[in-house]
Amino acid sequence: MEIPLFPLHAVLCPGIALPLHIFEPRYRLLTERCLADSSPFGIVLIVDGREVGSDSVSIASVGTFAEIRESSRLPDGRYDLLVVGSGRFAIERVDESKEPYLVAEVNPIEDELGDADRASTLADRTMRRFVAYLQLLQPMEGETAEEIDVRVEIETEGDPAAEGEEGAGEGGIHADPERSKELDAAARRLVIPDDPTTLSYLLSGIIQVDPLRRQKLLEAESTEVRLAALDHLIDRELWMLRRRLRQFAPDSATVSTRRN
Repeated sequence: MEIPLFPLHAVLCPGIALPLHIFEPRYRLLTERCLADSSPFGIVLIVDGREVGSDSVSIASVGTFAEIRESSRLPDGRYDLLVVGSGRFAIERVDESKEPYLVAEVNPIEDELGDADRASTLADRTMRRFVAYLQLLQPMEGETAEEIDVRVEIETEGDPAAEGEEGAGEGGIHADPERSKELDAAARRLVIPDDPTTLSYLLSGIIQVDPLRRQKLLEAESTEVRLAALDHLIDRELWMLRRRLRQFAPDSATVSTRRN
């Protein structure tokens, strides 16, 4: 199948929403056509090159179908969009001359679960550790980083193993009982999907890592492999966060509006 491509310095994962601000004429045209046809476009990571005004970029070979859920056209012709990832595709061929924007021949990628039992075990473990990760991302008293606004409703039950992993933290991270209570309540607002594949994409879209690491998660050959990679990444992040070695900076791919 043939789709228009929107290269970004960001990775969109299936099931994740991404706001976009469209101002370049070629991408306004792309948006108009997709809105008229109710068709998706493809978001692909720029591996090398500029996001704005560049005709020469190197892109990843795997991207995500982006369905337009909300659109608003501004008086000067710009668009504000909210898109949601609906599935992955592999690029077979790119045509740079057919339209002002890139057009690609792509094949949808079917999700492979891998070993079902191991995927389920990894999903449970990763879910528990991710709750601890979210809690540790919150700035402590005296720190200036903005608090994370996770806009996914997740439902979890208190898990003794997860609480044991968090502990009191090093350096008295959870010394304030009231703050600890608030963080626990925030974590329990999250409803983690039962399906391991859906969970793997959700966590891949939320975890605060650089675009190349997120791209590797997107390209994982199976849910089992993706969850194993997430488990490794979260383990590393937890180690650093507990020691306050990781200076948190929100990933613009997930917490702010992208501009083309």
